[in-house]
Formats: sequence, C-alpha cells, structure tokens
Amino acid sequence: MTVSRLKDIPGIGVDKVGDAADAVGDPDFLRLENLDTDIRPPEVALAVTRTAIDSDDANSYLPFQGHATLREAAAAHVGRIAGRTYDPATECVSVAGGLNGVLNALLAMVEPGDEVVICDPAYAGLVNRIRLAGGIPRFVRSIPAADGWHTDPDALGAAVGPRTAAVLLMSPSMPTGAVLSDAHWDALAGALERSDAWVIYDAAMERIRFDERGPSHPALHPGLADRTVTVGSASKELRMIGWRVGWVVGPARIMSDIGLVGLTNVVCQVGIAQQAVAAALTADDADGDVAEATGVWRRRRDTVLEQLADYPCVRPDGGWSLLVDTTQLGLAPAEASARLFDRAKVATTPMNGWGPGGESYLRIVFANEPVERLAELGARFRTALG
Repeated sequence: MTVSRLKDIPGIGVDKVGDAADAVGDPDFLRLENLDTDIRPPEVALAVTRTAIDSDDANSYLPFQGHATLREAAAAHVGRIAGRTYDPATECVSVAGGLNGVLNALLAMVEPGDEVVICDPAYAGLVNRIRLAGGIPRFVRSIPAADGWHTDPDALGAAVGPRTAAVLLMSPSMPTGAVLSDAHWDALAGALERSDAWVIYDAAMERIRFDERGPSHPALHPGLADRTVTVGSASKELRMIGWRVGWVVGPARIMSDIGLVGLTNVVCQVGIAQQAVAAALTADDADGDVAEATGVWRRRRDTVLEQLADYPCVRPDGGWSLLVDTTQLGLAPAEASARLFDRAKVATTPMNGWGPGGESYLRIVFANEPVERLAELGARFRTALG
C-alpha cells in the first residue's frame, strides 16, 4: 500500500543500476551510473576530519543548526559569490547534504497544490522532493542543440504564475550540465514582481563550469536578492560526498522556518564532518582546488564526447554528466541501458521520472572514471548498440 504523497514518486533509477553493478563486482565495468568521483577531497578536509574523530565537541547533536565555524564559512562563501553579506547566526543553517536543504526549503515555502517551477530535464531527486512537499512541478523545457542545452529566459519567466510558490533552479543543471545566465535572472525578476514566490538556487555545482567563467548567482540581481535562498553542498565541488554536509543561506524572514523544518526533520548534521567542510571552504587555495578538479572533469567530458561522436549526445557546459538520446537509435533508454550493461559492461542510468523531457535520454556520469578507461567507451557502445 502506498500513501498518496508517494503516488507520483517512482524513484531515481540510479540505485537499481548501481546495486546491479555492485552485485556483479567486476572491476572491468565502467561505472557511469552514479554521481561519484574518484578525485580526492581537499587534503585539509581529510586532516581536520581525522582530528575531529577524537573531539568530544564533534560527537554531539549540538548545535542543532550547525557549528558556528561552518555557518560562518558557508555564509561567507555564498556571500562572496552572491555579492551580499549574510549573518551566519540568522541567515544560515547547516543541513545533512544539499538535497536535505532543498527539501527543508520546499517544506518551509510550499503549501499542498502550489506550483514549483523547474527546468526540464531535471534530476529526479529534485522533482520527487517537490512532490513530497505537496507541490506540483511546473516544467520549463530545456532544448538540446549542437552547442549544448538552452533554456528560453522568456519561457522561464512565463512559467511563474499565481500558484507559484518557488522557482527551483540549478546551474550547471543536473543532469544536463546546462548553465543559466543573467538573461534568466532578468526574466525571473520581472515575473516575480507580481508574485510572492521564492527562488531556491541549488549551488552544488556552480563552480564546475567548463567555460572557465565564474558562477552567475541569482542574488546578484537586485530584483532577486531579497527572495533568493541558496542551497550549497560539500559533495560535488569539494568531493566530500560521504561527509553529508550542506548549508542553506537566505533572508532571515524565511531562514527561521527552514531551520525549524530542519530541526523537525533530520535534526542535525554529521558532527565529525562540519569542521572539515569549514576548513575546505576557507582554505587559501579553495578556488584553485575546485578549478583543478574541474579541469580533470572537463577532459573526461571531452573524451566521452569524442568517443561517442557518432551518437546523439548533448554537450554539457558543466557538471558531472551528459545525456544521450537513445530514441534516435530506435531504443528506449531502459533497453539501451540493459544492452550496455549485459553486452559491454557499462553501467548507465535511464532517465525515467527525470521530468517529461528526460524520457528519451540515457545519463552518462563522467566524473568517476579516468580518461584511460573512458577511451574504451566508443568500442563498448558499438558492441552493445551497433
């Protein structure tokens, strides 16, 4: 029996493919199904984590909203990129990973039946959290082209209506790698002049851009600054996936509610991880560390695009993954995924439930395999798909 809130939540598919690949246990498998990476976290984060294991302060529920050093580091980090000053005491809380922060923000903003605008295709975990909070996704289609994905700014603005409670955006987007720009913030600011809706900006990958440009943050726009809530995470840019630490930063008038949801939901974050994340965010070489990792991921993306030049791939402008339209090959994504798994030892994820625009696509994660192994991908695709 399924309760009504789970009726339209099918899962994400990644778990099934990942479990199947783990069960095989064959090191020859190319693991392209899950957002993992083999690039180590910053050394300072590893050292501080080791020290925290012996700290009594790290082995505590308190403080519930996150250690002061982490909140200070996160507020300063977001403020530097957003061009604002945030009070770590009233405008920042720590959360157990970015998606926990997204759900907390949605639960603090969305009444059952409210709409949440989101670009499509979208990560199923974001879509599912909108539905879990009682919201209705309002999809804005991103269009694939030879030079990547494009989201029409006017279409994004037009999607905001009287029932809109929030606009949930990610740039670069997951899984497309699409990047949003000032034109999108202009369109949103105009639309939100007649609305009380919030902007939830998922910043988990904002510095993982392959154009060597810095992040374009919606709070830099004067019309969005007072209604933007930023959700960040140590998982992608800092490669600290297992630490499960993120942060939510925004105006005090909504942050108290988001903090209350967090206290009622996960309660607190991983104690031994918080100081390590703070150290990674504030390290002197923090931006250089992310840039170095991004250079590795860019080379891996380029290798996949070269290997699959004869297949209908869409080039990502950032992030960890790219999409292949298998329907142009006469195959449903699930069938293509099964053939790659069974015939070529390649684990990939069909995007069922990743927004209506994702139904034609297979996702390939290039963040977790070195270039030398990715150089085999073309031959494996030909073996499995022809």
